[in-house]
Amino acid sequence: MVGYEQRGRVAVLTIRRPEARNAVNGDVAQALEAAVDRFEGDDDTWAAVLAGEGPVFSAGADLKAVAAGRAADLLTERGGFGGFVARARAKPVVAAVDGPALAGGCELALACDLIVASRQASFGLPEVKRSLVAAAGGLFRLPKALPRNVALEIVLTGDPIDAARAYELGMVNQLVEPGGALDAALAMAERICANAPLAVRASRRVLLDTLTASDEEAWGVTNGAFADIVRSEDFAEGPRAFIEKRAPQWKGR
Repeated sequence: MVGYEQRGRVAVLTIRRPEARNAVNGDVAQALEAAVDRFEGDDDTWAAVLAGEGPVFSAGADLKAVAAGRAADLLTERGGFGGFVARARAKPVVAAVDGPALAGGCELALACDLIVASRQASFGLPEVKRSLVAAAGGLFRLPKALPRNVALEIVLTGDPIDAARAYELGMVNQLVEPGGALDAALAMAERICANAPLAVRASRRVLLDTLTASDEEAWGVTNGAFADIVRSEDFAEGPRAFIEKRAPQWKGR
């Protein structure tokens, strides 16, 4: 249900249920959580890409499972919907969206750190069209990724926006031609992996933890992260490599 492929320092997690538009059922939720556990637990893997097999990134929840009274199967205790949207992570994940990302599929993409999308991708939360409420993070993550009124339009009408508009408004980091999302997302993940992994994780944590913090709180989190990083081996390697005019050899410790 979820493929796991290692490409250098990058793990590629692929939802493989194209016959159901990569809709999330219980098997997908369990498999995606297990894939994230494997990624997070591997010291040699520093970033990941989340993709969907076929022409659709993900259509969200499997409504057949929901109608059958098995909605709870689509969540895991630690990860929430899809075993992913509420999962605490230390490492960055890039979404590779090469087709529609709707409802829970949009929420999976929003739960990633960065989004690479092709021009044939689209993003939407159509739950209101089925008398549902988007409950996998989209209602509070979308207005952080888009202007308030655009997010409200998407939520209240249930109509999606295309990838080009999402890119213009800053939700999508990189816009590519159809079929190119995975390669571009891999390239972005590799750019991340060229940097010191502990510094990447610490910087990500500080940024996310201080989005709504006061300056005083933000300074405390920042100073704590810096104090931790100066005790790492990689902290000494960075300046040394610069002085010696060579590429740094990060150890992740």
